[in-house]
Amino acid sequence: MAQGYSKVEGINFDETFAPVAHLEFVCILLGFTYHQNFKLYQMDMKSDFLNEILQEEVYIEQYKGFTNYLFSDHVYKLKKILNGLKQTSLTWFAWLTKYMLDNYFQRGYVIKTLFIRKTSKEILIV
Repeated sequence: MAQGYSKVEGINFDETFAPVAHLEFVCILLGFTYHQNFKLYQMDMKSDFLNEILQEEVYIEQYKGFTNYLFSDHVYKLKKILNGLKQTSLTWFAWLTKYMLDNYFQRGYVIKTLFIRKTSKEILIV
């Protein structure tokens, strides 16, 4: 895990983002689901951040316990997102948004973390 807590805004990162569901929306969704007799599924992705390609150069120090003593003054250049970076959520959510829009989902106007896909027989709310 990267030490995101040690980063300085404007130097180590420009913007952060935490895509979370608003409590009000969760209550509305639960009520709507009950009223329409919909099936509701919940899912958590354990490795969601670990496969996204970085859009910028990020370097980290060698981890304690994993130091290469021949090159102890070197740092690692990351190729992919690592949990703990300030950019992680923002980069991953940008990828998710593009994927959802490319697959015929509509993005919520007020709640930007809401995606809806409607067909003549089904509705999928993510």
